[in-house]
Amino acid sequence: MKPQIAATGNGLANETILSVNNIEVVFNEVILVLRGLNLKVARGKITALLGTNGAGKSTTLKAITNLLATEDGEVTRGSISYEDDDVTEVGPEALVRKGVFLVMEGRGILQDMTVIENLRLGAYSRPDAKIDEEIEQVFKYFPRLKERTGLAGYLSGGEQQMLAIGRALMAKPKLILMDEPSMGLSPLLVKEVFRIIKRLNKELGISILLVEQNANMALHVADDGYIMENGKIVLDGTAQELMDNEDVKEFYLGGGGERRSFKDIKSYKRRKRWL
Repeated sequence: MKPQIAATGNGLANETILSVNNIEVVFNEVILVLRGLNLKVARGKITALLGTNGAGKSTTLKAITNLLATEDGEVTRGSISYEDDDVTEVGPEALVRKGVFLVMEGRGILQDMTVIENLRLGAYSRPDAKIDEEIEQVFKYFPRLKERTGLAGYLSGGEQQMLAIGRALMAKPKLILMDEPSMGLSPLLVKEVFRIIKRLNKELGISILLVEQNANMALHVADDGYIMENGKIVLDGTAQELMDNEDVKEFYLGGGGERRSFKDIKSYKRRKRWL
């Protein structure tokens, strides 16, 4: 029996800025990774995309930003809409100009450049940008970056993540896709980064699709969310609905009431009622 959570593609109360419609992704022409995936991101909201390693979360972000070709992958079915325009085949640079920016897993900063140079790079798609003013705006959200004058490669992991997000802000995005922003950070820095993510969403109105393995932290900042396994969405709903769901508590939040014994269970998946 499936948990009583709103069905996938159920239509959100807020206007939708991004819609992924029944897409399939194939690598090397034979390996099917995403299978009929549907999700929506509401304008001005944070949507969490959760799942274990290998579920297909990063592939989803690469499909949205049309970066699959770099890994011999392609969208073979379905469509992706951004602000009601079909962007399934729109190139990465054009998407940035339209207002979509991907903060990649591992930060992706240029370590041989300074903080300022990395931030300037974020505005490359905006020839009319007021660079110095906008860098100061980034420093308002990330004040510790202002103190770092050396090469970006010498920054701590948390500072590099802040720089990656700051570089995204320089592009003046309407939608930011974030891939595992908590990876490799201490618990204290994780809280700080997620606090800033929530602040950017509330103060600047930026829509955010947040891919994250730290389900507890992600759901506490998100408005709604999806859980993904084996290349497809298996649950979705508001963040509170997901946090209240017993299966999500047990398998993703480390809760679910009395601790159960798994010694008589042949397969981890057999206990998941949505499969």
